[in-house]
Amino acid sequence: ITTTADRLGFDRILLPSGYDLGIDSVAFAGGVAPMTERIRLLVAVRCGELWPPQLARQLASIEEALWHSGNGPRLDINVISSDLPGAPLPSEARYERTREVMSILRRLLAGQPVEHHGEFYDLELEPPRIAREMAERRGGAAPEMQFGGLSPAARDVAADQADVFLMWPDTVAGTQEVVEDMRARAAARGRQLRFGFRVHVVVRETEAAARA
Repeated sequence: ITTTADRLGFDRILLPSGYDLGIDSVAFAGGVAPMTERIRLLVAVRCGELWPPQLARQLASIEEALWHSGNGPRLDINVISSDLPGAPLPSEARYERTREVMSILRRLLAGQPVEHHGEFYDLELEPPRIAREMAERRGGAAPEMQFGGLSPAARDVAADQADVFLMWPDTVAGTQEVVEDMRARAAARGRQLRFGFRVHVVVRETEAAARA
């Protein structure tokens, strides 16, 4: 699917992550990176599964592979805040862990040192060399981070850390409310968000068959 989307000119593809799914998105991205030329890989990562400095090394390594296979930086990050398999957390704690992971990843992948003393992670370290090198090629910014969630805690994390806020199908009025709320939350933090809108297209020979 990924190589076909690349060949047909799609600009980005999500590489999903899920325990039941089985495929590890980071390992898969590393394997498929040299097989693509233009498409951006939106790699889903589940917060808490990996130590953030190690995850930063993995993502920077994938980005380097993408860089050498063609057309500059081609890595984006889809941040997942779900429970870890067999280790559920209350919602507030889970989103706080997500906030910390995103903050640490952003600094390391931008080639910056980290001094972080939070509830879930307590670390001081320099970025790995590969992250510094990729950040220089990117002009000093971290790869784009996309994140979605409609609870108040999720919205606050997105306003704090996300580059793109991901949304799901809703009415025009409902979508407008979410966009306006998220713009206001981000502005209160001196930030701006872009927005992604996820839809599914169901194609059949007739409309009745599609609805069925």
